[in-house]
Amino acid sequence: MSFKGKKVLVCGMARSGIAAANLLTEEGAIVTISDSKPIEQLEEAIKKVVTNIKIIAGKITDDEVMIHDMLVLSPGVPANLDYIQKARGAGIPVIGEFELASRFCKAPVLAITGTNGKTTTTAMLDEIMKAHNPLSEMVGNVGIAFSERAKKIDPRGICVAEVSSFQLETIDTFKPKVSAILNFALDHLDRHGSFENYVNIKARIFENQDEFDYLVLNYDNADCRELALRSKARVLWFSRSNYKLDGIFLKDNAFYLNIDGETKKILEASDLKIVGSHNYENAMTAMIMAYVIGTPMDLISESLKNFGGVSHRMEYVCTINGVTYYNDSKATNPESAIKAVQSIDRPTILIGGGCDKGTDYTSWIKNFAGIVRKFYIIGEVSDTLERACIEQKFYDYEKMSCFEEAVHEAMKEAKSGEAVLLSPACASLDMFANYEERGNLFKKIIKSNSKNC
Repeated sequence: MSFKGKKVLVCGMARSGIAAANLLTEEGAIVTISDSKPIEQLEEAIKKVVTNIKIIAGKITDDEVMIHDMLVLSPGVPANLDYIQKARGAGIPVIGEFELASRFCKAPVLAITGTNGKTTTTAMLDEIMKAHNPLSEMVGNVGIAFSERAKKIDPRGICVAEVSSFQLETIDTFKPKVSAILNFALDHLDRHGSFENYVNIKARIFENQDEFDYLVLNYDNADCRELALRSKARVLWFSRSNYKLDGIFLKDNAFYLNIDGETKKILEASDLKIVGSHNYENAMTAMIMAYVIGTPMDLISESLKNFGGVSHRMEYVCTINGVTYYNDSKATNPESAIKAVQSIDRPTILIGGGCDKGTDYTSWIKNFAGIVRKFYIIGEVSDTLERACIEQKFYDYEKMSCFEEAVHEAMKEAKSGEAVLLSPACASLDMFANYEERGNLFKKIIKSNSKNC
């Protein structure tokens, strides 16, 4: 479809919406971009919009919508808003930014979705693909708007994309060469209404695939298993329990590829720098997606051995004198912090705490048993965490006066064969601008104590 001369309304002025508006303008469309925020809150966004795009701030009227030939939605704009529904009813096409970008991308797309692990898996696959094909690029829900890069990705490269349910909600022709669904858990029901609808939206990732494409599914997740019957693509599995299906599995702490009845060992799980069963599932997904696109197995193995994780998500920092350091600053709630603790297979010195949001930390501290040897408490939540530790009869804790002190004490306390883990279970705003700043300071302190990091 040519957009030249078409009147297109882009809804939402976050990164994806701005990228879509600029792309459409480049293609000759007459573009209007709207956002529900007042104009004074959009000053920074407006600077990124090309000059000949009309801007509507605040409430948009039906009349302003109906003069357009198409609507393009940013991921954060729900498709069920009244003015969008009226546009659809009037026969005006409505697509999402991701769908728009996919129409301009000439490279094969490897697309990943799921409730948990999308970003880590996408980063893993991107690292493998860049080693295999330097022309490859990573886009999507990882923070790089697809519309920003779609026309620039070399057709000889590979496009690795993280795709959220918000983006899949408004696709039409999007057709990845390889797609993957990692898992399902209750999430975004405020947007999608029901778990069934959420699953169906995620399943749209493979709705346009055919028998020449691949779909990778999690055999150990019942909701994923049920989707296999809906797919026209060739289904491959990853699993920690089934060793017979086509795909990849984990057995005896090693990864094996099983394709067309031939089984090959890929590498030991202990060769990975990242830890935790959830990350093993992420690694299996990246391996099988890279393999079916033609990546040599030795290159896949080497890339994964070097992968240190996504910044601030169980990110491997370095090893000093036998002590391994992990930055999990993005764990801003107990549920995330529990997964971090459970993923460590050695005695751990834990740093946690931060903003007091009235959260119950009982379940987090219950998971310390047999793993956390010492807990350094930081931030305004310190008294709350101390009480929770006492209630759970965990007494190996110490309250610190500041973040830097906690990190230095943890480094002194840790012994060879142990780990130091920053996984706060709290937001960072009592001491930092954001969790990135907190994680970056942790890494800076650690690395300043060793020339080898």
